[in-house]
Amino acid sequence: MAGAGAIAASTAIAGCASNGTTTTTTSSTYGDTDVLNFALNLEYLEAEFYLRAATGSGLAAADTTAGSASPYQTVGSVTVGYAAQVPVTSTSPSTQQAIINEIAYEEQQHVRFLRSALGSAAVPRPAIDLSFFGPLAVAAGIFTSSQPAFNPFASFDAFLIGSFIFEDVGVTAYSGAAPLISAAGVKAGYLTAAAGILAVEAYHAAYVRTSITGRAIGQTTTAYPYLGIANQVAALRATLTVGNSAAPSTSGSVETNLVLPTTTATPSAIVACDPTAAVGFARTVNQVLHIVYGSPTVGVKSGGFFPSGVNSIFATTTA
Repeated sequence: MAGAGAIAASTAIAGCASNGTTTTTTSSTYGDTDVLNFALNLEYLEAEFYLRAATGSGLAAADTTAGSASPYQTVGSVTVGYAAQVPVTSTSPSTQQAIINEIAYEEQQHVRFLRSALGSAAVPRPAIDLSFFGPLAVAAGIFTSSQPAFNPFASFDAFLIGSFIFEDVGVTAYSGAAPLISAAGVKAGYLTAAAGILAVEAYHAAYVRTSITGRAIGQTTTAYPYLGIANQVAALRATLTVGNSAAPSTSGSVETNLVLPTTTATPSAIVACDPTAAVGFARTVNQVLHIVYGSPTVGVKSGGFFPSGVNSIFATTTA
């Protein structure tokens, strides 16, 4: 039932996904700086989310500005829509706070690392809309429009769902972008650097997936609904790429549902990967755009978490 609801709702999301304010389009001619700048856009999004979860505030202004040689010079604003900073009120609040703080620090450092590597070519932070968690939850069938918007900062469990949305995409985005790096870029160390960031994102994703599954084991899925909510998110991500030529299968985006183990033969819920070869999934730039814009439509230039589009030549969904 949740999957059917997500398919229907994803069409509704697509209707408001593009505001037409971005003029850049995906180009067949790109360089290594374009690949790194696309990654920087995603890191801006993650850093803004995690820093607010940890501290209530986002990136420092010095971490958001444009490099002098960037064709994009305007720093976008950040819309939050909720009272930011996760309240840690469980029996082990210091542990929860330490986890949030660590992830926030690492995502902030990813922004700084990429900005340093790009130098004058670094794009500024684009406009980011964290309130998109609300319509995203409606599209996934988690809430109806008559209910309060889903707030990823409302509790540690809600924070895990917000993280689940980003981390699986982050891991697969770096894997999918690796083939775009040129031979010269590989020699310069860009591929090694990207692999290092991918590893950290994978640690984050594994923590989130393990935490959700472990808490469901401890409380049962009836008492702990967030495992089902995470799978509704995964179902929506899949519908957003159904039918486009870049999708790796007829089911759309690559997903591995969270499941409670019942036997030793149960497929892993911790790792999102091909269950046969145990190789992690990859998403193309196009698939990533469909997800962060919240639209399965071709030709969309903005929307979702990026209301004015990403600051990149890879800004428009193409398939």
